[in-house]
Amino acid sequence: MKGSKRPIQAVATWVRRQPPKIKAFLAVISGMTSLVFLRIVVHDHDNLFVAAEAVHAIGISVLIYKLTKEKTCAGLSLKSQELTALFLAVRLYCSFVMEYDIHTLLDSATLLTTLWVIYMIRFRLRSSYMEDKDNFAIYLLVVPCAVLSLIIHPSTAHNLVNRICWAFCVYLEAVSVLPQLRVMQNTKIVEPFTAHYVFALGVARFLSCAHWVLQVLDTQGRLLTALGYGLWPSMVLISEIVQTFILADFCYYYIKSVVGGQLVLRLPSGVV
Repeated sequence: MKGSKRPIQAVATWVRRQPPKIKAFLAVISGMTSLVFLRIVVHDHDNLFVAAEAVHAIGISVLIYKLTKEKTCAGLSLKSQELTALFLAVRLYCSFVMEYDIHTLLDSATLLTTLWVIYMIRFRLRSSYMEDKDNFAIYLLVVPCAVLSLIIHPSTAHNLVNRICWAFCVYLEAVSVLPQLRVMQNTKIVEPFTAHYVFALGVARFLSCAHWVLQVLDTQGRLLTALGYGLWPSMVLISEIVQTFILADFCYYYIKSVVGGQLVLRLPSGVV
């Protein structure tokens, strides 16, 4: 086991010593390699979206275990959970009035569990909530997303208000994890269950991004036309990519920590 870890640790050490531009290049190459692998292995790329939701559900299950068994919400961002509840509520509204399907039921379940997490943090486990560390001003996320949704939104035949709401939840989902990353940046030490939860979010976001990118390739760009015209189709893809890259750095250090056998994740300065 130790012998198998040494090459991985050597690679991790080499990557850590590289300048930012080289790290960014390696991240892009790794992402493209993963997309090629998924395109070959997964024949029905709609399954990637289902897999993303399944991984997200696993992450929430880990979070529920932390809150019920560990009796602490230390290291969790209440603001990220509230942003998640907000975009899920808006997306549910859009689903009911625009495209009711199986994902509506899945979003309903996710929203209910998120509201339960918010309740636990706000009331049952308030004493362990790190309010001073959860200091990201969420209006810096909500307001720009609202303004952007007014400017760039789908050009489909749906009601204008519904199209703006749809765009708002897409943009807000892309940045909703930032308050959670700020908490981890402030504490520098991330306990296991929080790390597992955030890593699950990272994997789910990557699978969702891969789903959209591969669907565009499979349809030779026709999917973009189905989403509407103008800047909106590009913004959907950009939002998916942003979600993935926001969590990419954390996922790298999470994997490095797991390979090194560390139960507690320690983040160096400048991460997330």
